[in-house]
Amino acid sequence: MDIGIEKVDTHEGMTVKVLLDSGATGMFMDREMAKRHSFKMTKLERPLKVKNVDGTENSGGNITHQIEVNVFYKSHVERMRMDVCNLGKTEVILGMPWLQAHNPEINWEMGKVKITRCPPLCGRNLAVKENIEQRKKIGKKIRNVEKADRDEWEWKMEEKFDEEIELDREKVKEMVP
Repeated sequence: MDIGIEKVDTHEGMTVKVLLDSGATGMFMDREMAKRHSFKMTKLERPLKVKNVDGTENSGGNITHQIEVNVFYKSHVERMRMDVCNLGKTEVILGMPWLQAHNPEINWEMGKVKITRCPPLCGRNLAVKENIEQRKKIGKKIRNVEKADRDEWEWKMEEKFDEEIELDREKVKEMVP
């Protein structure tokens, strides 16, 4: 799944591949990716041990830093902190805490993810406490994404309306001799 992430300090945005992982205990960004894109990393007071899915210790060692980003997916927007560690070929992992909080609707056959049950804290409206110019830039991105969602919804409603009209016609045919 692709998501947009934006640096909090410079508002530089990019699209990244994300892995939704119910076995992961947090949200993570690959260390090399964070360095390559010059994310502002905050050192943790205490390092955190990180283990791979097979129980072995991660080759990149402990988690020593976090980053803070704005995350965009369709009309969903939120600010989050991610632990920085070695993820190999994976750029970002959203683990169980994120999955539990958002409870996304996942269609595995179609490869579609809908975020329709957001908690109030993440909000579909970005609550970034920064200057007004930065809010306007972010707001424009959100409006563009929301317009795309609204267009898709209108198309689906028209399709549903056409189906209902056809059902009504068939009922009338059955009633008229």
